[in-house]
Amino acid sequence: MTNLDLVIFAVIAAFLVFRLRNVLGRRTGNERPPMEPNTHRSGQRLAPAANNANDENVVALPERTPDDVFVEQAEGELGENLREIRDADPSFNSEKFVEGARSAFEMVVTSFAIGDHETLSPLLSDEVYENFTGAIIERADKGHTMEMTLVGISSSDLIEASMDGRVAFVTVKFITEQIEITRDSAGDIIEGDSTRVTTVTDFWTFARNTRSRNPNWTLVATEAPN
Repeated sequence: MTNLDLVIFAVIAAFLVFRLRNVLGRRTGNERPPMEPNTHRSGQRLAPAANNANDENVVALPERTPDDVFVEQAEGELGENLREIRDADPSFNSEKFVEGARSAFEMVVTSFAIGDHETLSPLLSDEVYENFTGAIIERADKGHTMEMTLVGISSSDLIEASMDGRVAFVTVKFITEQIEITRDSAGDIIEGDSTRVTTVTDFWTFARNTRSRNPNWTLVATEAPN
């Protein structure tokens, strides 16, 4: 290889390095933003708000959400209170909230049926957790087991909302179809019917401190109509 060839290759190499530096060092606006591990896309998640002592160390930037038609058009006290919640928490979106509430409902009723304390703990307030685990322990002490199949969620509607200081409360009415049976220690069915689908109505209230950096909501109350 002649000295002239070496000079030509050196010029070509320098040109390529210059072009690569220009391309790799320039932001086009299409790069993905950095993502923290164990985060969710949705800014509206249902999980612990009050039970996590380190929630102030969790930084969750509020997302810009599209126009929330339900909140804008809701009338009366419900509409006013939902708009007050959104003013306190600009990331609040009713559609995302209901999606999260449906997921939480399925997780809670399934975990309760199989006695999964670990899954229930981060989803419930202290008081609700104690009530649920108390029932699980009582069932186990009797040697009973529960089998629950959530056939489907027919509807899930926001029916109440309020603010108490910084804390937002939202109540969802669930109408679901379930198959639920209880067996004794011998495995015999002592309650329920494995072939019958039952329509169940529940009112679940979720809460969140709107000033907290933790975007999660907690189940703080459950109620069934008489």
